[in-house]
Amino acid sequence: MTEQEKMLAGELYFPSDKHLTARRKDCRKQLDILNSTCQTEHKKRTQLLKSLFAETGKRLYIESTFKCDYGENIVVGENFYANFNCVILDAAKVTIGDNCMLAPQVGLYTATHPIDPVQRATGIEFAKPITLGDNCWVGGMAVINPGVTLGNNVVVASGAVVTKSFGDNVIIGGNPARVIRPC
Repeated sequence: MTEQEKMLAGELYFPSDKHLTARRKDCRKQLDILNSTCQTEHKKRTQLLKSLFAETGKRLYIESTFKCDYGENIVVGENFYANFNCVILDAAKVTIGDNCMLAPQVGLYTATHPIDPVQRATGIEFAKPITLGDNCWVGGMAVINPGVTLGNNVVVASGAVVTKSFGDNVIIGGNPARVIRPC
């Protein structure tokens, strides 16, 4: 298996692999163009995002600055919005449903590292996919960790650290996030 195949399969891989490094470099070039494009140029920004992501709905908008690793592992549904300083580390697939909003400084992180310090020191890592259902709203400075799936109609409170999956129709918050109440 190539390092990219290992990465996408959730196995340990070397992110310093030449191919993966080149893919991240290409993505950063695209992000530089996106982030330097005026916010009022909606059509151009949308076209750039559609060329960067694996799949998108017709309507999407991301404020600058936006950062991701590859872009090609991100799928967003219809009517997606991300506010300033969003980071999506997409070493694994990130799937975001319809009508989802991310507040400022939200992080979705698929990449993770071995707990064992000797193994971690080798530079290997692995990734777990993240899925947000339809109609999710993630509050400012919230973090969604590797392997998390959120159901439909989930609200994530500002500053939450989401370390496990939650079903539909809940408001979650805290560190680690827990159900605050149904919604």
